Amino acid sequence: MGFLDNLENTLKSNEAREERADTASGRRNQKLAEAERSRARSIQPLVDELKKGKFTADLLNEVTRIAHGLRTKVYITWIGTTLRLEARQHRLELMPTPDGIVATTFVDASATGSQTIDLKKSSKPLAEKWMQAVGPRPEPKILEAE
Repeated sequence: MGFLDNLENTLKSNEAREERADTASGRRNQKLAEAERSRARSIQPLVDELKKGKFTADLLNEVTRIAHGLRTKVYITWIGTTLRLEARQHRLELMPTPDGIVATTFVDASATGSQTIDLKKSSKPLAEKWMQAVGPRPEPKILEAE
């Protein structure tokens, strides 16, 4: 009987320990979820302005116009609240944060720059700067026959 009693006590203490751990991690998860909801509420006006505002429409029009002249395709994607523009190996992401809209540029997978933008101003300088970094389409290489 001593072995079975010992086993039963061990199982009970393990269950009690797991319940305490679940309660503590549950509180932690609840706090994290509340912080995320609070952050989402604080940036919601910026998200709405970014998705439906004149700045974004003008930016997309300007980038498309410049890219057409460069013979480059720009892929436009919404990932959650982030607007992503991709051309060749270059990427521009506009992400709402509690401090404002942050525009981050990437070449391949590395971030090359970041700035906070004002949605009340013109989007043309941002479009021109990014498309200048993308640059003209490379000329095709012609192989010479020997």
